[in-house]
Amino acid sequence: MPRPISATIHTEALRHNFARARLAAGDARVWAVVKANAYGHGIERVYEGLRAADGFALLDLDEAERVRALGWRGPILLLEGVFEPRDLELCSRLDLWHVVHCEAQIDMLAMHKTQRPHRVFLKMNSGMNRLGFKPARYRGAWTRLNALPQVEEITLMTHFSDADGPRGIAEQIAVFAAVTADLPGERSLSNSAALLRHSGDALVTHAGRLAVVADWVRPGIAVYGSAPDHPEHGIVHWGLQPTMTLATRLIATQDLVAGDSVGYGSTFTAPQPMRIGIAACGYADGYPRLCPTGTPVLVDGVRCRTVGRVSMDMLAIDLGPVPEAGLGSEVTLWGRSSRGTWLPIDEVAAAAGTVGYELMCALAPRVPTQAA
Repeated sequence: MPRPISATIHTEALRHNFARARLAAGDARVWAVVKANAYGHGIERVYEGLRAADGFALLDLDEAERVRALGWRGPILLLEGVFEPRDLELCSRLDLWHVVHCEAQIDMLAMHKTQRPHRVFLKMNSGMNRLGFKPARYRGAWTRLNALPQVEEITLMTHFSDADGPRGIAEQIAVFAAVTADLPGERSLSNSAALLRHSGDALVTHAGRLAVVADWVRPGIAVYGSAPDHPEHGIVHWGLQPTMTLATRLIATQDLVAGDSVGYGSTFTAPQPMRIGIAACGYADGYPRLCPTGTPVLVDGVRCRTVGRVSMDMLAIDLGPVPEAGLGSEVTLWGRSSRGTWLPIDEVAAAAGTVGYELMCALAPRVPTQAA
């Protein structure tokens, strides 16, 4: 039989989470962000759960082709825009909308020969300092784009750096509002954190009496069942459900006496007699090697903890809370158990000093994955 590890993508949870995002969005249209192969879930596996979206947002032309191949005829947005002039040919052929965040991309458009003008999203760097035109240069970029016959429509866009923290979005909203006040075109704002935490500020904001109304919002991680502001809030607080379950089984048990150590480096020593289980999952499956003793895990739906160091193919679990567990018992590394209990991916990520995004995206190819 095959190794007992597998991942399940929960279609109904995707639908539920997307509906939750749409509720927060009010009248704004909602992108389903499926970059990084739908945050590691697989574009083809999430498509049915996200078909209620107004459009799909992603990075790669290959991913855009895959969405079109699934039958999607609505908007697709390239969040980083094009990388070389010939990419614009594919944008024309696939009818892709694309972000413009630098002068070089405007130059490419100016040289592009097309019978079909492009829909572009002009990105402002309002404080994130990754991509986009600084406020002082934004209107000049808009003027250049607006003069091009290759451009049909310009949407105004920015991205918030601190929507998940105490600084919030007010400062960036004020900058965006001041610069774009009299420019025509739709507005695209708000990642998951801005949408859930600041929907009243981000969707209709009065910054110095200048109103910013979002026409498009871009929820990402929340759609995939992770809280954008963990640990301040968890998925239950935001009404979200886990969309990915990583599960395996116990393939061995060991009875320890006080003083026995566990795993490489003997980083855990049993303080008293205890029983541990060995689960068929390790860092080669995408489980974080940095997860320390105490990382939560479910065994037959009961919350337990890992002990010792995570190895390539296995990890050890303290079976104290579930003494009846044995060979073949279900182990839920994150997601939902067959007993109806949940282990949010954010808790595992926090133990490893990272975020749920990384765990989703790091799921290894060797793990069989299916939608359910």
